[in-house]
Amino acid sequence: MYHQLEKHYVNRVGWLRAAVLGANDGLLSTTSIVIGVAAANTERNTIILAALAGMIAGAMSMAAGEYVSVSSQEDTEKADLLREKRELEEIPEIELKELAKIYEKRGVSKETALQVATELTEHDALGAHAHDELGINEITQAKPFLAAIASFGSFALGALLPFAVSLLAPIKQMVYFQYGFSIIFLMILGAISARTGGSKTGIAVLRICFWGTVAMGITALIGHFFGVTVA
Repeated sequence: MYHQLEKHYVNRVGWLRAAVLGANDGLLSTTSIVIGVAAANTERNTIILAALAGMIAGAMSMAAGEYVSVSSQEDTEKADLLREKRELEEIPEIELKELAKIYEKRGVSKETALQVATELTEHDALGAHAHDELGINEITQAKPFLAAIASFGSFALGALLPFAVSLLAPIKQMVYFQYGFSIIFLMILGAISARTGGSKTGIAVLRICFWGTVAMGITALIGHFFGVTVA
């Protein structure tokens, strides 16, 4: 009888976090900029320019920040792997015992732990140490370029909504249209991320709507009280 493998969500954590963070940031930060500008200025060209500038600058900033951050992680991983490879060549017996100790701490008997460590070392010594000692595997391994592209794309995708609203919404109700559409899409994003990650939808939606409202409300107040005319 065929037994279906369990469905797990942990392998989605990396890309899910980056995609949701980028889309949320693109939507929320660009909307906040547009609301702040719209509260201070009623010229459509100025509002559109603010939305476009926020979208491009934010996407580039997200991509650059993610690339630098993940590159640092990759450099650390490479340095650790290089050091581990050198130790495996110079002190293989100590490294074998070290690997066996890791399995012992997980509840495996001393004899079984040593046998497992020996067999894994014979198969792929560096791979075994990378996975079980350093915690590096295919899921968590740093990929700077892909992370940067994903962050750029997700931010730009999220920012497209407030940009489109700035083109089409009535000027006098711009702030309300921006807030309304953004809250709807924030709810959708929250629900998608919760379902994809296997967590509770209601909590995710409430959390993202609350903080989204706070961010947009503050920028609207700033734009209103410091209602300067942008030339």
